[in-house]
Amino acid sequence: MGTLVKRSWQQYLIQLQLHPLRTKAITAGVLAGISDSVAQKLSGFERLQLRRLLLKVLFGFAYGGPFGHFMHKLLDILFKGRKDRKTVAKKVLLEQLTSNPWNNMLFLIYYGLIVEGRPWLQVKNKVKKDYPSVQLTSWTFWPIVGWINHQYMPLQLRVIFHSFVACCWGIFLNLRARSLTSVKKA
Repeated sequence: MGTLVKRSWQQYLIQLQLHPLRTKAITAGVLAGISDSVAQKLSGFERLQLRRLLLKVLFGFAYGGPFGHFMHKLLDILFKGRKDRKTVAKKVLLEQLTSNPWNNMLFLIYYGLIVEGRPWLQVKNKVKKDYPSVQLTSWTFWPIVGWINHQYMPLQLRVIFHSFVACCWGIFLNLRARSLTSVKKA
C-alpha cells in the first residue's frame, strides 16, 4: 500500500511539473467535490444532490484552482519568492485584504445564484446579511493557513495545500451552519 501511495504521489508531482494549471484546477475541483459530498452526508441528506456536487466541483475547477495558481505566482513575483518573516507577513496581509474578501464574496454569490438558483435580489440580501460574519470568521482562520502556506510550502504545492484546507473548512462551515439551525429550532 505504501509503495502505491508513493508511486501515485510521484506521478502527481510529475503532472504538477508538466501541467501545473491543469493539475491544480483538477485537484481543486476534486477536493471541492469531496468537501461537498461529506458536507451533504453530515447534514443529513439521504441522497447525494448531484447537481449541487457538480456545481461545487465546477467552482473549484474553473475558479479555485486557476485563481490560486495565478495569485500565488503573482505574490512570489511581487515579493521575489523570499520566505523571511517580514515578507511572509506582507504576503499574508495582502492575500487577506484582497483575494480573501473577493473569494468569499464571489462564492456567496455563486452559491446563491448558481447552486441554489435564487433570484438576484434574494442573493444580494443574503450576501449583505451574511458576508460580514463570513469574512470575520474567515479572518480568524485563513491568516494562519496563509502563514503556513507561504512559510513552509513550495510554490507548486501552495494551491494544493490551500485546496485541501478549504475542503476541511467547507465541511466545518457546513456543520456549523447545521448546528446553528438545530439550536434555532430547539
